[in-house]
Amino acid sequence: MTISQTLNTTIRKIPAWPIYWIVAAWTGWMFYLAATGKGGGPEPINWLEREYGALALKLLIAGLLITPLRTWTGINLIKFRRAIGVTTFFLILAHFLVWAVLDVQTFERVWMEVVKRKYVTVGMVAFVLMVPLAITSNNWSIRKMGPLVWRKLHKLTYPIVVLAGIHYLWLVKGFQIEPIIYMAVIVGLLAVRFTWHSKKTA
Repeated sequence: MTISQTLNTTIRKIPAWPIYWIVAAWTGWMFYLAATGKGGGPEPINWLEREYGALALKLLIAGLLITPLRTWTGINLIKFRRAIGVTTFFLILAHFLVWAVLDVQTFERVWMEVVKRKYVTVGMVAFVLMVPLAITSNNWSIRKMGPLVWRKLHKLTYPIVVLAGIHYLWLVKGFQIEPIIYMAVIVGLLAVRFTWHSKKTA
């Protein structure tokens, strides 16, 4: 038995549901730290907003990595992809609410920021595109839509992760290496993904 087969045997015994609880607990803990002044320094709202957004971006990339990881190494983490996707949406929603309700505070200002600032615009587009994916991330939707239509809809993940990377890249001030690395990883994973798809359909 190969190492990947041994790992897959172990992975099959691990349920996906702890991902929901771990992310929910972490989200609540971060909110507690910001609300009580125990975390985030002088700008706890801005800190909380960025913490939620940063983890959401990491989970988007993690979800994108699952298929290449299976192809490269044989390690199959597909069973965790739905949980990763749903918790990613939960974090992006929390990221948006902290920004809109606690930071910007009024609908008029939210709309003005969306129209005025490019990084907010692309972030909002990514958020809106994630809504139908979150709504249909269940077995009932797969049965009603059919697997083919469902898979086509969930290919929105690709533009979403690109927009999220651009959102982070444009958000930071000055030259910072972290958002560039994230964007390079996203572009690299998508390039590999589409190269494989082209070879399959050739």
